[in-house]
Amino acid sequence: MYRCARIAVVALVTTVALHASAFAQTHRYFPATALRGELVVQQTPDVTLNGKPARLAPGSRVKGDNNMLQQPASLMGQKLVVHYTVDPQGLLMDVWVLNSAELANKTWPRSREEAAKLQFEPGTQTWSKP
Repeated sequence: MYRCARIAVVALVTTVALHASAFAQTHRYFPATALRGELVVQQTPDVTLNGKPARLAPGSRVKGDNNMLQQPASLMGQKLVVHYTVDPQGLLMDVWVLNSAELANKTWPRSREEAAKLQFEPGTQTWSKP
């Protein structure tokens, strides 16, 4: 009985690990409202975004380069290239730490003004001039 349970646990762990590694190598889908920036977590909820003071919204989500939720305090002091969305009050709501595949997509707007001049293709997650 214990041998069967042990085999089931090993099979489950192996399956989860394979799915996680396969997911880590794919592109995530970002909303068209997401902007790119450099984030440094100071003392949560205080951060600097592109060298300027900013704050994380209550209930904000920070996802690491593997798409797993991260505690902002665990990222304190690190300079991270991220995509982020802003809530109506100007607070950071969703933050995604970019992985190497996402960093390779060089064209991504850093401000709303820049985004207004570009066209977003959600299927390929690319920005281009209209």
